[in-house]
Amino acid sequence: MPFPGLPLVALLHACVFPSAALTGPPSYGAAVYEHRVILNPEPEVPLSRAAALRHMRSNLDVYEEQARRAAERGAQILVFPEDGIQGFNYSRSSISGYLETVPDPQRETWNPCTEPGRHANTEVLQRLSCMARRHSLYLVANMADLQPCPLSTDPLSSCPSDGHWQFNTNVVFRSDGLLVARYHKHNLYFEKAFDKPPSPEIVTFDTPFAGRFGVLTCFDILFHQPTVTLVQRGVQQLVYPTAWMNELPLLAAVQFQRAFSLGANVSLLAANIRSDALGMTGSGIFTPFSALRHHARRGEPEEGRLLVARVPILDPLWTGAQEGELVEYRGEQTVRFGFCQKENCSSSGSPSGSPSSPTFTSSMMSDPFTFSLLPALEGKLSVCDGPLCCRLEYRRSVQGSTSELYALGAFSGTHTVNGRYALQVCALVRCAGKDSGSCGRPVEESESRIDFLLEGRFGTQHVHPSVLAANLVLEQPEWLEQTHDGRVAMKHSNATAGLLTACLYGRMHHLDQD
Repeated sequence: MPFPGLPLVALLHACVFPSAALTGPPSYGAAVYEHRVILNPEPEVPLSRAAALRHMRSNLDVYEEQARRAAERGAQILVFPEDGIQGFNYSRSSISGYLETVPDPQRETWNPCTEPGRHANTEVLQRLSCMARRHSLYLVANMADLQPCPLSTDPLSSCPSDGHWQFNTNVVFRSDGLLVARYHKHNLYFEKAFDKPPSPEIVTFDTPFAGRFGVLTCFDILFHQPTVTLVQRGVQQLVYPTAWMNELPLLAAVQFQRAFSLGANVSLLAANIRSDALGMTGSGIFTPFSALRHHARRGEPEEGRLLVARVPILDPLWTGAQEGELVEYRGEQTVRFGFCQKENCSSSGSPSGSPSSPTFTSSMMSDPFTFSLLPALEGKLSVCDGPLCCRLEYRRSVQGSTSELYALGAFSGTHTVNGRYALQVCALVRCAGKDSGSCGRPVEESESRIDFLLEGRFGTQHVHPSVLAANLVLEQPEWLEQTHDGRVAMKHSNATAGLLTACLYGRMHHLDQD
């Protein structure tokens, strides 16, 4: 359903709360760590178990220090990134020294820290378990998992010829070290070392401080399984290890993490890898009210970053009508974000019926978008691609040069590059140059601040809104609206920086082909 837990017609309003007192619903301490992973320089060469353990301990030593810091700053749950322990770019055979068999916590109760002898070859599980226990944290980590499977002569059997599966796996430990959840990543992204599990896994775990959390990994966030299923089952708090390569203008890590949190009405604890060479950065703690994010800028030291915040608890009965805050602790400095009440926020009418302008086609994210240039400093325009029509009402404030070019784009179709999935997208973007052919190319700087009302009528209820400003600063939409007939509208004004992208990103899950 759209914005699960909200009325069918719902307005979300963003503003900054100056009050020093923490108000609103009960909260918990959450932390995510963006990790500069220490890589194996020769991932295609198999290592002995002893050598693989030495490598993994170098990353686990960093985890240990960050767990200590997170606990000291009040965290009750800590999320580490995908591939953060062993790294990536392994083959099926070369990762063998890194594999451990993770028992199913639904079938067996096991605390690796206090019962290390029960399962052999589980040094990483023991280290993580003791880390959680030592620092009294719920701890979420990602690791390489080996699971036996029955060999079969059935050509449809999913069991590999070597008689075992290799999974990209998230593990969750309770604050006393007990293993409480195991999730095998369903949607792999060019991961030749790992297998896709034979069936999707819908994994949750309960905590005494915030209730239920769901588990997903990286590319999963774009797909129905497990992500939409979790949300449809009422899970509104998600832990999200990821190794995400930023792709502008629509899929920078923090941009889509924030968009998903708003569109699905969930809290998302997202921990990414930091790698300048691979364009990996972007982590955060996102709620429907607020965003605390880190995106490393060019020239910054290539290092890890710990984020810690107080997060409102979203229980299954929460309706989205409550006021909430996210608080980041930086010594004595406190930054607060939240939603103001409907009666205190203004809105304007829909730009329905806005005139069409000349259109052109340009590639954005490898998809052929239909674009229309913004012809003046203010006005209305619309652009359509197949059944999707996008409309815009805008007023542009130029802080510097007037030469920046903007365009409204629409795409309705199947994305087929580096993954295959069906989309409907309305996007207002800054073009990279001064000609229309540059529209859709990545850009990170802008001086033009734009007040706008962007809307589209979508064939899906799964629409994720985002506003991205210069230097990948996230802006909170002033309000959002979604109606019975598929109309989604987003209004924003009083921007703090030049606009890069305003996007309504619709996922047509029902049109995906496995």
